[in-house]
Amino acid sequence: MSIKKNLDTDAEMTWCPGCNNFILLSAVKNALDTISEEKNIRREDFSMASGIGCHGKMFDYLNVGGVYSLHGRVLPTLVGTKIGNPSLEVIGFGGDGDTYSEGMSHFIHASRFNPDITMVVHNNRVFALTTGQATPTSEEGFESKAQPEGHSDPALNPLEIAVANGTSFVARVNPRDFGKTQEILEKAMKWDGFSYVDVIMPCRKYTQNIEEVNEKFYWLEDKDRTRDEALEKTREWDRGEKLPLGIFYRKKKRVMSERKKSLSELREDGKGWHQT
Repeated sequence: MSIKKNLDTDAEMTWCPGCNNFILLSAVKNALDTISEEKNIRREDFSMASGIGCHGKMFDYLNVGGVYSLHGRVLPTLVGTKIGNPSLEVIGFGGDGDTYSEGMSHFIHASRFNPDITMVVHNNRVFALTTGQATPTSEEGFESKAQPEGHSDPALNPLEIAVANGTSFVARVNPRDFGKTQEILEKAMKWDGFSYVDVIMPCRKYTQNIEEVNEKFYWLEDKDRTRDEALEKTREWDRGEKLPLGIFYRKKKRVMSERKKSLSELREDGKGWHQT
């Protein structure tokens, strides 16, 4: 049975007109609906977490239970949720500001733990909710009220870090391509292990080169790549060439739940976390 009609909320939409978040929200709803029909599960079988920022409003507009998390702490919240109830389909929403700054250590270790969760990062390369300061992914020279003479640090390449760190599923999408975005979200959620999707969405208020960026996108062929091949694709971003979208890297790894017992299993064994 379709759950799509039950995913809406009564919360007032406060994203800027024309924001790519509207498109992403629709793609997420479609993906959740598809997963629910294929796995024959209910809306209550999904759980979500979000951080602080424009992306965090997904929690207000998506009628799924979960935790409105702290800045940078989406991933540990997701991991804890999955440990507490392994039967849940768990998805998180973060921004480039919180995921790649305060949350970077969690991002790195999530790849190592490989929990069966999906992390979606809204990457607009700016702290948009707090009036446009540079984030770790902002390009060098980016000007803002906080950096009127230009951001002096080089931009972080999160996909390169993810692939180098052995993240089992690494992808990037552009919400303007609605069909492909939904398709990759569905593949990420079906993946057994930590799936990470970076969503490039230039901010309409604070990013000045929206059309220039969109003209550089192209879709990768959907095929398996070695880690070296995937790394080379991620580095096209740094070189200012065409910007690839799609699945960069995927490799099956042992999932965290295969190594660690859930809370319910520990209770059944009569053990605590100190007695593994």
